[in-house]
Amino acid sequence: MKKVAVIMGSDSDLPVVMGAVNKLREFGVEVEAHVFSAHRTPEQACNFARHARANGFGAIIAAAGKAAHLAGVLAAHTTLPVIGIPIKSSTLDGLDALLATVQMPSGIPVATVAIDGAENAAILAVQMMAIADAALAEKLDEMKRSMEQKVLEKDAALAEKIK
Repeated sequence: MKKVAVIMGSDSDLPVVMGAVNKLREFGVEVEAHVFSAHRTPEQACNFARHARANGFGAIIAAAGKAAHLAGVLAAHTTLPVIGIPIKSSTLDGLDALLATVQMPSGIPVATVAIDGAENAAILAVQMMAIADAALAEKLDEMKRSMEQKVLEKDAALAEKIK
């Protein structure tokens, strides 16, 4: 099974990013995490992305706030799917990071989840890798069935309350 890289622009992003790390671990996906800055360590970030496929990665999750160029920089240097997590870290409540992450030029796509949407980034990475991994696909099916069951239980409980 391929690994997923979780790259954050700052260690202050870790509390949000742990949602992705934990969700990936729930699926049994190996995770490797790093702090690379698109602006302060561009060579290291580019080098990591350039060699990610050869190093056994199947997807890269990139979390950054403010200018949030990290996901785009990584995507420019790999053909692996890159998923951006815009981090709420500025006076603009993460809107700046969302716009910076989602507005990529043609040919350099970055899949983008909600502001601080780390768990969905992990699930999206798993879905991408599940295209060629039946065991991951089954785990995703199990997750969906569990979500369905929880909603149905809440529906039944609500019906009892309003009787």
